[in-house]
Amino acid sequence: MSGAFYRIDKFVVPAAAREEFLVNVMMTHKVLEAQDGFVNHNVLEQVAGPGEFNFVTVAEWENADVVERVRAVVAAAHKAANFDPQEMFARLGIRADLASYKPVAA
Repeated sequence: MSGAFYRIDKFVVPAAAREEFLVNVMMTHKVLEAQDGFVNHNVLEQVAGPGEFNFVTVAEWENADVVERVRAVVAAAHKAANFDPQEMFARLGIRADLASYKPVAA
């Protein structure tokens, strides 16, 4: 698949989990930044509005083809760091909505 490709993850993070969550998000994003095909990423924290998700991460990739390779690299980095995202989500009461997106053609 050609063209820009985005991974947008939304999270409900309890206040008590904020610091541990952010440490691990930043560690993961350091791995993403080093990958071929990486364009940009943002970690956003909600400051106003009624939305339930208080954190959103957006990673932009050159195209969808790099995503499977990057997913394997991230999984290996998490394993090497003895980090299990699903365990952290369950332990800290974090809910996640994880998805990939592509731009809508005009």
